[in-house]
Amino acid sequence: MKLTFLGTSAGKPTKERNVSALGLEVDQDNKWYLFDCGEATQHQLLYSHLSIAKLNTIFITHLHGDHYYGLPGLISSKKLDTCFKPLCIYGPVGIRAFLEAAVKISEESLGYKLDIVEFKSGDEFKFDKFSLKVLPLVHSIESFAFSIKEDDITNKIDEEKLRALGVKPSKLYGELKRGNSAQFEGKTLKPKEFMLGATLGRKIIIAGDNSEPDILGDYLQGIDLLVHECTYTQEVFDNLAIKILHTTAKDLGLVAQKRDVKHLIANHINPRFNKSANQDIDLIYDEIKQNYKGKLFIANDFDVYILNRDGLEKS
Repeated sequence: MKLTFLGTSAGKPTKERNVSALGLEVDQDNKWYLFDCGEATQHQLLYSHLSIAKLNTIFITHLHGDHYYGLPGLISSKKLDTCFKPLCIYGPVGIRAFLEAAVKISEESLGYKLDIVEFKSGDEFKFDKFSLKVLPLVHSIESFAFSIKEDDITNKIDEEKLRALGVKPSKLYGELKRGNSAQFEGKTLKPKEFMLGATLGRKIIIAGDNSEPDILGDYLQGIDLLVHECTYTQEVFDNLAIKILHTTAKDLGLVAQKRDVKHLIANHINPRFNKSANQDIDLIYDEIKQNYKGKLFIANDFDVYILNRDGLEKS
C-alpha cells in the first residue's frame, strides 16, 4: 500500500501545507483512491506522481470546507483532461446537494458518469482489493473514519514444491490456483497439497476530524496503520479560549499505545506549527512519542509512505 499526502494543514492552507487530501494506492491495482479533497487538491496533484486519469473513487470524511471544497474544480478538470472514466464520490449526507448545485449553477457538462453515494455510520462497501467500513467520530459536525481491510491473498501456489516434482510454470499452475486437480506424468496433483497458507490483508484506518481517538475502540486494536489528525499539543489546547473538537498530540499518543497500533501517521496540523514560528512541528512529534512507542511520522505535503508486510517506510 502506498499513501501520498497532498494536504496536511488544519482549517486553512499555509505556505508549507495545503488543506486535507490523501491518495491511497493498493497493491496489484491500476487505480487509486482519494480521501478528502480540500481546496486546490487538483493543484497538489500536479506536483505528485498521481494522475486524475487513474483516480477511481473519492471518500469525504465530513463536510467542513477544508476537506471537500476542492471537489468542483477537480471533477471539472477531469473532463478538461479528457478523462471520461466514471468517478464515484462517497460522502456524508449533503455531499450530493453540494455537487449537484455546483454542476447545475455552472452549467457544467461533465461528459462522464459521476456516481454520488451518501453514507451513514456503519455502512460497509466492497472494492476490488479491499473492504471499507464507515465509523463515527466526535467533532462539531458529523465526521467519520474509514476502516480499510485489504483482501486476504488465498491463491498463492507453492512453486518451489511443484518445481521439485519437475512441474514448470504452465496452465497447470492456473488449474491448481482455481481449486482444480491436474494431471502430471500420470499423477493427480490436488490443489490443497500445493497451495500456501493465506496471506492476511493489512488493516488501516484513515480518520477525519475527531476529538476522541479512542472512540474507534477495538477497530484500532493492533492495526497496521492509523492516519489521524493531530491539530494541537496539549498545552496549546488547554490555553484555547474556545475549545475546538480536535485531537491533541498527548491524547493521540496515549490511545495509539493503549491499542497497540503498529504504525501512526499524524496530519491535519494547526497552522501555528511551522518552520518560521517558535512552535515547530517537533513539539507535536515529541509529545506523541512521550506516550507512544510505535513507529511515528508527522506527515508533510507530498510525503509518500509505503506500508509493506514488514513495516511502514517513508519513500
